[in-house]
Amino acid sequence: MNKTLWELLWDYDPNGLLVVDAGMVIRTVNPALCAMLKTDSSDLIGRHAGDYIEDLSDFQRVWRKKRPMAATEREYPKFGLFVRQVMFPIEDEGIVACIMVDLTHERQERNELQAMKLQMLENVTRVVDKQMSVAQEIAGLLGETTAETSASLRKVIDLLNEETV
Repeated sequence: MNKTLWELLWDYDPNGLLVVDAGMVIRTVNPALCAMLKTDSSDLIGRHAGDYIEDLSDFQRVWRKKRPMAATEREYPKFGLFVRQVMFPIEDEGIVACIMVDLTHERQERNELQAMKLQMLENVTRVVDKQMSVAQEIAGLLGETTAETSASLRKVIDLLNEETV
């Protein structure tokens, strides 16, 4: 059997595609969504979306208002997933479709970069603090030796003055 262009696009789209009906029952999914949710389509189709997605308020809002929802970022901790999702109703079919773009990897990289920046900042702060401490210690030692030198020179000057008198 030859697949249509739309079926091929559905199968190979790297974004997760989820379709639910008015009762929030999952009607269809694509392979990318199955990979995101770490399950098979046979486990998803016919099940209530709430079994997989904790908060269905966005889906319900799109269904109720019959208007698309602009891209929003959403985390699904149960699956270790962070996505940008767009939802839109298809009234003639009585469904809401959701496209999920997986941003998990990008978010992890951003968090790792932020952690590295914080670590670097802590290291630089520690080095600067150590340098300031050493500089203060050197200044203290210089102050002591300068005072000792000054006292010794005064004694020498006093002795020389006594000899000339």
